[in-house]
Amino acid sequence: MSEQDNLLQADGKPENQKTENSNLTEENQVTEQQENHEEHDEAVNEIEAVNAEDAEDEGTKERHEIDVKDYHAMELEDLAAELEKLVNYEKPQAIKSHVEDIRAEFKAKFSALLEEKKEEFLNEGGNEIDFYYSSPLQKQFKETYFVYRDKLNTHYKTIEKSHKENLEERLRIIEEIKGLINVEENINTTYKHFKDLQEQWRNAGAIPRDKYNNTWNTYHHHVEIFYDFLHLNRDLRDLDFKHNLEQKLKIIERAEELAQDDNLNRAFRELQVLHKLWKEDLGPVAKEKRDEIWNRFKAATKIIHDKRQEYFKDLDKIYELNLQTKQAIIAKIEAVSKKPGNTHSAWQNKIKEVEALRKEFFSAGKVPVKVNEATWSKFKNVVREFNRNKNAFYKNLKKEQHTNLEKKLELIKIAEDNKDNEDFETTTPLMKKIQEEWKNIGHVPRRDSDKIWKQFKSACNHYFNKFHAIKDAENKEEFEVYNKKKELLETMKTLEMTGDNDVDLKLIKEHIAQWKALGSVPRNKRYIEGKFNKTLDVLFDSLKMNKDEAEMLKFENKLESLSNAKDSRLLDNEYTYIKKKISEVKGEINQLENNLQFFTNVKKDNPLVKEVHKNIDKHKASLENWKTKLSKLRSFMK
Repeated sequence: MSEQDNLLQADGKPENQKTENSNLTEENQVTEQQENHEEHDEAVNEIEAVNAEDAEDEGTKERHEIDVKDYHAMELEDLAAELEKLVNYEKPQAIKSHVEDIRAEFKAKFSALLEEKKEEFLNEGGNEIDFYYSSPLQKQFKETYFVYRDKLNTHYKTIEKSHKENLEERLRIIEEIKGLINVEENINTTYKHFKDLQEQWRNAGAIPRDKYNNTWNTYHHHVEIFYDFLHLNRDLRDLDFKHNLEQKLKIIERAEELAQDDNLNRAFRELQVLHKLWKEDLGPVAKEKRDEIWNRFKAATKIIHDKRQEYFKDLDKIYELNLQTKQAIIAKIEAVSKKPGNTHSAWQNKIKEVEALRKEFFSAGKVPVKVNEATWSKFKNVVREFNRNKNAFYKNLKKEQHTNLEKKLELIKIAEDNKDNEDFETTTPLMKKIQEEWKNIGHVPRRDSDKIWKQFKSACNHYFNKFHAIKDAENKEEFEVYNKKKELLETMKTLEMTGDNDVDLKLIKEHIAQWKALGSVPRNKRYIEGKFNKTLDVLFDSLKMNKDEAEMLKFENKLESLSNAKDSRLLDNEYTYIKKKISEVKGEINQLENNLQFFTNVKKDNPLVKEVHKNIDKHKASLENWKTKLSKLRSFMK
């Protein structure tokens, strides 16, 4: 019996079985092996689909390590910057999903901005057909995106050729493995050849995604045929089976550990690697172990798959909560839009509120895909409505400001026409009047505000500077009088009375005479007359003389001051005041005399009656005093 016959018997495979199996078509054999060994379910299919995609891209590892940010929460400037960073520093094939998400967000946000700009243009009186808006940011974004598309197209053209060549190489390797079964050579040489083909397979490179699973299944089918049907010696085959079993058990143990990992994304990524190792780097195990270890590996895979599905269900719940948050934000924007606001300040506050709500909306997170477009559309509509109301307000405000501008320009003309007018008695009230009117007119367009204010202020300052300069020249003598009176007042405050009424009274009158002789002081210094009168009051009070006499002396001095003031209204006011006091005192006397009629049966020495008579006498004395003052006042008014 030949060596090959012995090996065949050692395998327990009758030669007619080899012939029978050899007659099976390759397609039937692959199908049978798939049914018996793999029983692909949803969990395994998910892993194989992702690995098939990764097999087409040798930059897979880099792609998975790129963070996926919350692009929905980013502003236009941030989106443009993020795109530029990805395109400049990452492989184009690794950022496809990132780029498309960024592009979708940028288009949506820029579209909303474009609508706002158009609304503003129309509110300002523009024609829709003439509307045009250009943004350097949009231009920058488009240029970056075109760079990305060029890089991606170059990448695809490069790998398309490479994938085709790699597929041809793998199919050649499969054919050589198929041919090994019928090669008449030393078994060790054949086995070495087989191992060499396996190494070539590992280094063959990526192939098209749609060919991945079928090619790998065909390869493994013929690898298992090689192990099962080739006339190997049992020791060599069992050694290989043992090695593969040990490695696959390690893979299973790691998969079972990953099934307990709470970081599902990390567990899923590593599970992908384990499946690739199982499928691509390791050969078969003994038949009696194949279903057992595969089912164990598949069970761990299913646990991770199920946990991911639960995670996605929980994610849907989070998305629903995000939806409620965004709907509440939309309602708040509607409320702010309807809130009354008739001033610039009120609208500025509303604009700040909406901007804060807008940022809150973008930061609220994703919503269920089925309502994403509707939610975004409703958000855009409420913001658009707010902007329309805002633009309408500022459009009317601009009209009002333009009217205010015209009014202020008229005041400027009046100010400039009169800035050199020396008819101060007429012009000064006019200039003060237009200054007051200016304050009450209200806001003008910001671009004109500073300019017209400086123009108006310049004309007013020119007039009043000239007015004060002339008045100061006219009042030079009066300022000298003021300084002399100030010195005299200080002297009077230090006067010492002798106690002799006649001497002291004469001294006071001398100072009064000096004060009168000095003359008038400037209008804005007339307060010194009040200080003089207070000083006199102190001096008169120190005299031992009749109170009425002292009062009359002070009054005469007061009249002198009023008459020297060159303002007839001051004497008129004093006249009105004294007439009023005379009328009040007469009224008090009449009231007291009327009260006496109630005491007809009461003796005159009754305390109450005596008190009333006392008050009547007091008021009559006061009346005479006021009449005397009136008489003296009339003499000054002649």
